[in-house]
Amino acid sequence: MMKVSAVIERDEHGYFAYCPELKGCQTQGATLDETLARLREAVDLYVETLSAEERASISTRDVLTTTIDVRVA
Repeated sequence: MMKVSAVIERDEHGYFAYCPELKGCQTQGATLDETLARLREAVDLYVETLSAEERASISTRDVLTTTIDVRVA
């Protein structure tokens, strides 16, 4: 089993998702559930193309997300 980060953004057209560790691995969908299912499929297919060495380098990379407060004038 492998863990990758998923970034999901919502806009007026639905959802857009990508994995920062996997360059070019992205998808979209009308609902959150649909988008997550498509992202899992995209990640599975992407990882199948990687060598064992490439997979190991991804599994040791951490992508952290947070929120920050900014002052709005």
